[in-house]
This record gives sequence, C-alpha cells and structure tokens, in this order.
Amino acid sequence: MIERLTESTGGVIGFKAAGQLTVEDWEHMEQQIKFLIHSRGKRPIGILVDFSALAAFDLAARWEEMRFLQKHNLNIARMAVVGAHPWEKVSNMFVAAAALLQAETLYFQQSELHQAWHWVRTSKHACDLPPARISAPDGVWKDYIPEYMDV
Repeated sequence: MIERLTESTGGVIGFKAAGQLTVEDWEHMEQQIKFLIHSRGKRPIGILVDFSALAAFDLAARWEEMRFLQKHNLNIARMAVVGAHPWEKVSNMFVAAAALLQAETLYFQQSELHQAWHWVRTSKHACDLPPARISAPDGVWKDYIPEYMDV
C-alpha cells in the first residue's frame, strides 16, 4: 500500500509505502508524479519516499519503477529515500534506480524525516534550470572520430 504524504507541496511530492509494494501501488504513485511533472513544465521536481514500513517489493513493481525513472530522469532533481533499514540493504534496492535517475539521491533514517523534507525541497535546480545530463542525448560516442583507421 502507498499513500501520498500531506507535506507534499509545490514541486515536491512525498509517499509512504507500507506492507508490500505492488504494480498497482506503483502505477498509482506514477500517475501523481507524472501530473506534477507536467504541471511544472521544464522545472524539475523533488521526490521523497518513506520506506520505513515497507515489508516487500514486488519485482514487477520494481521493473515499472526502473522504466519510469529511465523515462523521466531529467524531470527529477532530488530524491530522498527514508527508511528504517541499514544503508547496505536499501542501497541494493536503489543502486540501479539511482544510476538511471541522474538526480541527487540520499538515504535518511526514519528519525531524519524532517531533514529529508528540507533537503528534497532545497534542490539547487528546483526553481532554475533542469539538471545537467551526464551523457549527450545521442550517446557518448556521437562525435567520436577514430584516430587510427588503418590498423
């Protein structure tokens, strides 16, 4: 089950996941994030996700999350992950997602929820420019010219 947090305002949206996160839960969350992205135009958003009460993560939901983050990576400036699990366990869940999501991603303990909200709201890009891409839109090797063609 997933619920939208009441602290969500402006360009920041937050969710709390409890029990097992399913594809239906992810699709519900995805619709709300898409609406915020479209309402902000080219200005990126911040996302806070509280996983402190999460028991399990459905693999199909995980796939949908990866697909969504890959598609909307330029629209998300910061992502705060809040949870009661040790960093090593949570990092395994988010390493691939953070790689796709070219945004700053930080982990916070449940006791640091207030700091997580503050951090995700104070994105350096929140009101200015979208985050910079790591690679060129057409790929890293788009302008590559081989030096040695006769080898």
